[in-house]
Amino acid sequence: MNERKLVKKAIKGNKEAFEKLLVLHSNQLYRTAFLYVGNREDALDIVQEAAYKGLLAIGQLRNEEFFLTWLTKILMHCAFDVIKKKKQEMPIEKIMELSSEKLEKRDTHLDLVEVIHQLKASYRDAIILFYFHDLPISEVAKIMNIPENTVKTYLYRGKGQLKKLLRGDGYNGEETVSSRI
Repeated sequence: MNERKLVKKAIKGNKEAFEKLLVLHSNQLYRTAFLYVGNREDALDIVQEAAYKGLLAIGQLRNEEFFLTWLTKILMHCAFDVIKKKKQEMPIEKIMELSSEKLEKRDTHLDLVEVIHQLKASYRDAIILFYFHDLPISEVAKIMNIPENTVKTYLYRGKGQLKKLLRGDGYNGEETVSSRI
């Protein structure tokens, strides 16, 4: 069945159609959540929470062609909530331990996901949506509620920060960054 027809049915309250849409986009939603939190359990929780909130609010979706954009935006808000909650829950001992581990890890290999988490939130969002979701700049702008030129600026600055971070941790050369993004 056509995705638009499924979205129309879901908007009208058909839970099975909504479930089919979730299955259709589950991999992309999971990957996005994972990029934000960096672990499987939290990523699965975020996808589940976004699905629940999406099901409750599906009647508010005005344009069925933007279903995935709409659901991705919900997912991003759920990811931000989890990140914020985790930061609040971290005991001081753990913070001190992580600080000392960071100093020790400086000379070791950093994973791209870890480096992306070090970016400013707006740069991180733009990079994840553009490079990992292969969304056009216009779609990224809609999700982030910003002008297209601002998205381009965030991508440019985010890539610059990624290059600096990756070079500082044993990576060298432009081709390394380009091939990873």
